[in-house]
Amino acid sequence: MQDLIEQGEWGKQGSGQSRELVAESPTFYSLLPLKSGPSQRSSVVEQGKILYDTGQFTEAVKVLQQAAAAFKASRDGLQEAMTLSNLSLAYQQLGLWAEAEEAIAQSLKLLQSGENTGTSGERSQIIAQALDVQGQLQLAQGQAEAALTTWQKAADIYQQIDDKARLTRNRINSAQALQALGLYLQANKILNEVQQTLTSLPDSLLVATGLRSLGNVRRVVGDLNVSRLVLGKSLAVAKRVQSPKAIAEAQLSLGNTARAQQDTEAASEYYQQAAAVSVSSITRIQAHLNLLSLLLEKKPERDALALSSQIQSEISNLPPSRTSVYTRIKFAQNLTQLKEKTSIDTPSWVNIAQQLSTAIEQAQSLQDRRAESYAMGSLGELYEKTGQFSDAQELTEKALFIAQSINASDIAYQWQWQLGRILKKKGDIKGAFVGDVGAAIASYNLAYKTLQSLRSDLVAINPDVQFSFRENIEPLYRELVELLLRSPQGNSASVPFEKLDRRDTSLQKAGVSPSPQEGINQDNLKLARDVIESLQLAELDNFFRSACLNPTQELDPVVDKKDQRAAVIYPIILPDRLDVILKLPNQDLRHYKTVIAQNDVEKIIAELRKNLLNVTETVRVQQQSQQIYDWLIRPAQTELVNSGIKTLVFVLDGELRNIPMAVLYDKQQEKYLIEKYAIALTPGLQLLDPKPLRQVQLNALTAGVSEKRPVEGKEFPELENVPRELKEIKSEVGKSEELLNQQFTQTNLQNKLQTVPFTVVHLATHGEFSSDAEKTFILTWDKLVKVKEFDNLLRVSDKNRFSGIELLVLSACQTAEGDKRAALGLAGIAMRAGVRSTLATLWSIDDRSTTDVMSEFYRQLKAGVNKAEALQRGQLAVFAKEKAPYFWAPYVLVGNWL
Repeated sequence: MQDLIEQGEWGKQGSGQSRELVAESPTFYSLLPLKSGPSQRSSVVEQGKILYDTGQFTEAVKVLQQAAAAFKASRDGLQEAMTLSNLSLAYQQLGLWAEAEEAIAQSLKLLQSGENTGTSGERSQIIAQALDVQGQLQLAQGQAEAALTTWQKAADIYQQIDDKARLTRNRINSAQALQALGLYLQANKILNEVQQTLTSLPDSLLVATGLRSLGNVRRVVGDLNVSRLVLGKSLAVAKRVQSPKAIAEAQLSLGNTARAQQDTEAASEYYQQAAAVSVSSITRIQAHLNLLSLLLEKKPERDALALSSQIQSEISNLPPSRTSVYTRIKFAQNLTQLKEKTSIDTPSWVNIAQQLSTAIEQAQSLQDRRAESYAMGSLGELYEKTGQFSDAQELTEKALFIAQSINASDIAYQWQWQLGRILKKKGDIKGAFVGDVGAAIASYNLAYKTLQSLRSDLVAINPDVQFSFRENIEPLYRELVELLLRSPQGNSASVPFEKLDRRDTSLQKAGVSPSPQEGINQDNLKLARDVIESLQLAELDNFFRSACLNPTQELDPVVDKKDQRAAVIYPIILPDRLDVILKLPNQDLRHYKTVIAQNDVEKIIAELRKNLLNVTETVRVQQQSQQIYDWLIRPAQTELVNSGIKTLVFVLDGELRNIPMAVLYDKQQEKYLIEKYAIALTPGLQLLDPKPLRQVQLNALTAGVSEKRPVEGKEFPELENVPRELKEIKSEVGKSEELLNQQFTQTNLQNKLQTVPFTVVHLATHGEFSSDAEKTFILTWDKLVKVKEFDNLLRVSDKNRFSGIELLVLSACQTAEGDKRAALGLAGIAMRAGVRSTLATLWSIDDRSTTDVMSEFYRQLKAGVNKAEALQRGQLAVFAKEKAPYFWAPYVLVGNWL
């Protein structure tokens, strides 16, 4: 083991946990009973099963190859086919996809030929099991549609032979494939059916296990309340059938769900219970590791230290296996956090490194290349943290080579990112940051591209080791952008920006710096913009737990050809500054920045958001929004005027999404931004083929709830102006239909939309946007429609990816109080609805001003004005009567502004 010096500055942890598929792995299939009794061949297969179950996959492969050859020689096609299916499972565990495909293809070919494969009844069961294995392989490789088709074939056979146990597991897997395809409602329907089936069966170990699997899947797709309920039922059944193993596994899963809900007390209790009753050392250690991780969050130093000593003793007794390797890696990561967060005598760096070195040795002895890559890269990360960059680089490059050799992209991106960090830090040590910056950017870029290729695959994450998006995905994007926008590369190709007057004290105080001083070339600016747009897409994928949003139109052609009076502004919040990239029609990208700490930016945004909700704080709103104006607009204002810009389109980052850009205040001209420009928002690439609304005939379906409503445990107050609002819309649009109060149900809305192709849907009802998909909803008369169901609300079918609706209006909605990323829910609804444009409110105004804004908005649309300008005029109509931003500022237009 390389020497590890006990020193070094801590960097941000980059790599996440090892990724395994959520899909329930088909169990290792036991051979059919032999008429002549047990044979040497069957005992070899049982040996392979023991090796497989203990994580010794390479040895299992060798044994199964021997058994398959022996069955072939004896012309026992049925047992050969089963053994080949098991062999494919072992290959999958090792990430050997080509070998896994070959094994399962041989198995299916043998079974379908019917040669020496027993009776049709026996053969049917084995074919279904082989199809399950093939479906798992397809999902593991990101082929969700193929997996779904394969699993459906297996399900048909299970139904014919009445095999409820395997059918249940098969249906859970099919739901995962549907989720990966973004077909949430179909997935949800299947999971509900499985739940009903399982709860209707008599108590058994099978039912307990099925409910636990279902609860785990519910957790990974974000249905945390349902997950906890189902896992509770699993625990109850496990107790009634008196299975200590099933009890401990249910408690461990319950702890994971409680932790995902931020219920740390309950999580801690479940982990302790699981450890206490477990008959499996692995389950007990997993529970203790999760408990240690919780303790590290709470920072009770001595409790964490005592538990870590106990875990170390338990781990030392584990036999070599993949589980043992991953357990040691996770333990080393926990020890690292313990050393970072505590001041008491914690294990030395050498002791932590020894855990990882043992993990590497075990993985090598098992010939488990995936586990070896993960262990070696984790040790490289430890060297990175202690400042031993040359050793860190060597280990990381080896880990990356292994991951790439077995096509393990989900691990490879972590080591590409880690290598980029190491090269960046080595460059920083040299002072001028020129030595390894090109290589650092190249490594980051490879990690970014690998991550982009993994979009749909990242949906299928084992709930027990699910990555944290904020810790293990988002930083990669931001660190790459930071590199691209900070360092000159070769000959500067930056476009000369407007000359700033250095006598302008507001700019000097803000620390604004134009592009020429940095010499950032166009390639870097374009890549930085693409990366920040991709981050927005990744955030929405993570929000929905599915990669179902596919870009259809880039912004550049829209502003270059379709609307040459629009400019796009990309603010990017970085730890030590706020960067802005500006896109003007038919011009190269521009760049400017403000040197300011991220915490200071977020503090000002939070204070502004708070004051916007107070009618008496207009002066404070102007003071705070002026600062944001100086960051985002002032450095570009001359260019905007010279280019004849009338509309500003913002691709907002982070907490900037929680405030309306309309309220930004120009102190010099004493004007709000809405007085100077029409404004729209878009998550970058997510424009559905934009076209002006004036090119289509306006007809509206309006719906709303005006009466006080208690729904699903929540109390919603009266919205007395809703009837007037809907009436005003009808008078402006002319052709419209209305669903008010009792008429406004999900069924009635869907029936109307299926009958008439409406271009506008206007919903005047309570709603809330949250960073939690489960808490993002709109209110109909009798239920809360969650964001994941929203596409079904407006689309005729899941296959109809565009509803034909040009404009969705959500008035009386609001962002969740205290949720810094609540506007993510607004973007989520806008995208999920499949409409070209969404108009919504960031806070609810129970006031006539909503009706006034909407009335003028529709009047302008009817006159042929584009959506952004129509909204601007609607807001200014209220502004003329009421200056407080509270009344006119909360409206935001998301998507197509034409």
